[in-house]
Amino acid sequence: MAIRSDIRVPSDVVKTLRQGIDTVSCEVIEEIQARIPEYARPSDETYIKIIRMAVEQAIEGFLDHIENPEAPWEAEPFRMIGRGEAHEGRNLEPLQAAMRLGARVGWRRLTELAVPLGLTPQSLYDMGEAIFVYLDQLADAAAEGYQEARAHAAGEMERRRRRLLDLLLSPAASLDAVSDLAKAAGWRLPKTVAAVALEEQNGYRPPVLHQDVLQGLDRPVPCLLVPDPAGPGQAQLLEHALRGWQASVGPAVPLAAAASSLRWATEALGLARRGVLDHGRRLLRCAEHMATLIVFKDEELVSALAATRLAPLSHLRPTQQDRLAETLLAWLRYGRGAGEVAARLHVHPQTVRYRLRQLEELYGEQLHDPDIRFELEIVLRARQAVAVSETA
Repeated sequence: MAIRSDIRVPSDVVKTLRQGIDTVSCEVIEEIQARIPEYARPSDETYIKIIRMAVEQAIEGFLDHIENPEAPWEAEPFRMIGRGEAHEGRNLEPLQAAMRLGARVGWRRLTELAVPLGLTPQSLYDMGEAIFVYLDQLADAAAEGYQEARAHAAGEMERRRRRLLDLLLSPAASLDAVSDLAKAAGWRLPKTVAAVALEEQNGYRPPVLHQDVLQGLDRPVPCLLVPDPAGPGQAQLLEHALRGWQASVGPAVPLAAAASSLRWATEALGLARRGVLDHGRRLLRCAEHMATLIVFKDEELVSALAATRLAPLSHLRPTQQDRLAETLLAWLRYGRGAGEVAARLHVHPQTVRYRLRQLEELYGEQLHDPDIRFELEIVLRARQAVAVSETA
């Protein structure tokens, strides 16, 4: 909205008004500092100079405007004022209030000079209208600058947080570098963190998370870093935010071990993709599957161990191997009573006793060695997990 082009004030009137800029500026500044606490800094000479310059620019711009409404208007100084408000951390309400105060003071001064200047009632009305149209222009320009600064600050903060995440997930990040960048990014250093590995999704919006969660959705492995994951309500918030996503939460670790948490989360996500880990529709949590993750850390080594420990079963038919392996694992996990094993396997106790006798014949004294029993449980758990994934 521009000032009407038919509002043109004689040059001699404008000249007279210009002579009163200092007086009006002082009055406007006094009103602003008296009524708006955010601008009341009487001991800050630099700040007062900035306010005076802004007020004088606004008054001079208005006089230029009414003297020649068709001349181009330079809005940049007022965009800069809006940017300054953003940098000060304020919203636009104090600035808008200051502009309204300035307009009232200007209008009051104008009415006082109406008779001496020979202004007709229509001319006075037109100039009053021009004041409030100009006020809207100033407010719009300041709002543009404010939004630009806010967007720039948000973008810069996001860039710092991405750099911080990269640094935290690098293998040799120094604590000093992390601390400095965290301060610049407005991120409080937590005692512990948990990384979240995400499966790339089509059709799902980015998760809406608390501002303390560092996001790396554009990394080769999309991920998050959650501070203090064991804090009140954190688990529920994360579960809700990642609903619909395939995601794995790594174990909670000290800040310096963030990369390790992400590695475990990524490995767990890979095992879930293969069907080895089954988490239903819930968020996959490494803390609930540590034994399986350890077993599958080196599958070649587990396979080599399996070849040794399951050798007594190798001459049997595949179905016999499966039945005896299942019974042996249940015996190792749930106790050595035939009744307990039978209940777990949903078979008759006599069937379990028969199979256990077979295992005694095949393994002999090995089943009494605790180290061998431990290794048998490792390879049998791995065998069972792979079997489940292949039938899924």
